[in-house]
Amino acid sequence: MMSQTLRLSDGATARLLVAGAGEPLLLIHGVGLRAEAWGPQIDALATSARVIAVDMPGHGDSTPLPEGARLPDYVAWAARVIAALGLGPVNVAGHSMGSLIAAGLAVEHPDLVRRVALLNGVHRRDQAARAAVLARADQISTGHGSIDAPLARWFTEDQAAQRQQVAGWLGQVSTAGYAAAYRAFAEGDGVYADRLGEIRCPLLALTADGDANSTGLMSHSMAAQARLGRAVVIPGHRHMVNLTAPGTVSDALRNWLSTKEFQE
Repeated sequence: MMSQTLRLSDGATARLLVAGAGEPLLLIHGVGLRAEAWGPQIDALATSARVIAVDMPGHGDSTPLPEGARLPDYVAWAARVIAALGLGPVNVAGHSMGSLIAAGLAVEHPDLVRRVALLNGVHRRDQAARAAVLARADQISTGHGSIDAPLARWFTEDQAAQRQQVAGWLGQVSTAGYAAAYRAFAEGDGVYADRLGEIRCPLLALTADGDANSTGLMSHSMAAQARLGRAVVIPGHRHMVNLTAPGTVSDALRNWLSTKEFQE
């Protein structure tokens, strides 16, 4: 696994972790994390694919977006990343906020996306959930957010090692980058919700049955809209299922990568 810096067309830079050879797979993490959050999947999938995990804007060593950026701005950023890679269309998997970006890419830039996987994605939150996530966005933007709350939502008591690892990433992230991405995440679940039917490539919507904010119902709803959609709900896990059930998630991604691309 190699760390690289990619220069984008707007002069910004994006930091990558790259491993393996084969069909390119771009991995986009969630709010507060960094490319290393995909560690188990990089190791598992690099045996048959060129795996490229990227730090989101304002996270890790990637340049932040301008103030006031919202989900479409993150989608445009991801399109610039793919263009700068120069590998042609790629497979894209996103986790949480990354899944919103991945879905937006598949809608807005279908020529850049071979397949799309939405891990622990959110889709049309109900009124109570939307109010709660917007309140958290307000807290984070004023510097009053706590990492204890998301860690409690994301992990069970017996997942201490993964919790500690994620706590380290949350403790290192830029406050401004975290706040900007969380605002886009909080407001972004409806941006492309009515356009998933436009996605023509194979779509995987995966979550865990213990993820209260990315429910199995959401994943089934997203998959049902896409022409080649499939939902997977993993029992006994929560939001960071790619770390707590890495083998199961990697197997699901491997199956998705073997799905034939849609041809008109």
